[in-house]
Amino acid sequence: MITARDDRRRTFETVPPGVEAATWWGRAWVAALEARAQDAARLQRGHAYAAEGHVEAVTVTPGRIVAYVRGSRARPYRTELSLAAFADAEWSALLETVAADPSALAALLEREVPQSLAQTVLPGAGELVPRCSCPDTGRPPCKHAAALCYRAARLLDADPFVLLLLRGRGERELLDDLARRNAAHAAREQPDAAPDFPGTPARAALARTGPPPLPAPLTAPAVAGLPPAYPADPAAPDPLALDQLATDAAARALALLATGEDPLAGLTLWQDAVRLASAHPTSGLTGSARTLYRALARATGRSTTDLARAAAAWRQGGLPALVVLDEPWDPPAGPFDRARPALLAAGQGSFRPEHNRLTARTRQLRLSREGLWYAYESRPDAADWWPTGTPSPDPVTALLR
Repeated sequence: MITARDDRRRTFETVPPGVEAATWWGRAWVAALEARAQDAARLQRGHAYAAEGHVEAVTVTPGRIVAYVRGSRARPYRTELSLAAFADAEWSALLETVAADPSALAALLEREVPQSLAQTVLPGAGELVPRCSCPDTGRPPCKHAAALCYRAARLLDADPFVLLLLRGRGERELLDDLARRNAAHAAREQPDAAPDFPGTPARAALARTGPPPLPAPLTAPAVAGLPPAYPADPAAPDPLALDQLATDAAARALALLATGEDPLAGLTLWQDAVRLASAHPTSGLTGSARTLYRALARATGRSTTDLARAAAAWRQGGLPALVVLDEPWDPPAGPFDRARPALLAAGQGSFRPEHNRLTARTRQLRLSREGLWYAYESRPDAADWWPTGTPSPDPVTALLR
């Protein structure tokens, strides 16, 4: 059990690293000493002493911080900083302020100095009094006291209860007192209890104990419905665009209704344009479909040939196939290295490797990051590769589909 006396003495063998105060209250602590300093050179030497680790273990008791600070002599100097402790009446007023203010109490429990208490607990100019056993009798503070002040600021950064201990109360007794006062405030804020009559109040008897059950979900349709016919009207939007948007929205809504997931979430503008174009095969394009291709290519800054090639890849295997079209990469050894002997053994000839691609004249295989092989074809003596067939984890099967 920690007594009030035990709680009012703390010794810190180590201090958080660094010299500069990190919190606003740590900087206010340093400013209180610097405000009464009469020799800036002493402050600079004290700052250097603190940075070089000249300050030994720091002991904090009500009204005093004490440490031994090593100087130029072999024997360290006893150095202290004094700050007046609060009287009982001052403590009572301060604790009532904290207990009545939830934000102040929360800040203190998070080991922060509440803003509402800053003017009360932080030392003002001239309140922090340095003393040292060194022979330096010049204008205070000496460099040893300044070093202790900078190191103490780091203690206050980590634990503002050190500052409250300086003002006269330990952490445990403060928290116990605050708990009692906070409970008293909560009790005063409770409404008067109702008379203790037997039975159940009508309000409680008629009150709902939970929300009503949700209705059963509707059965999702098997397919998305067809959009209405949009007549051509010079003053209206393009009928093809309206039909395309309505059809796409219906298919997307059906997927959301059936699976709870949006299959198109996360697509880029280019990927979504390719998806829309893939619904119209490039062979035998109607005039309206060619118009759609031109509009999508213009909107994405690509050519219609780029769009047609990408749409063929999307029909080959969706978004993963489009990634294979656009992204060369260097696969690890293993399945990629085994593919060439397998193709040679199957009588498909010798394939030249480059990145994730195997090429033999007019035929090519591309390996995806998921381990699937995608087949491509090109005209003789022209590196104009187009997706063909369907993907497979076996290179020979993908090539012959």
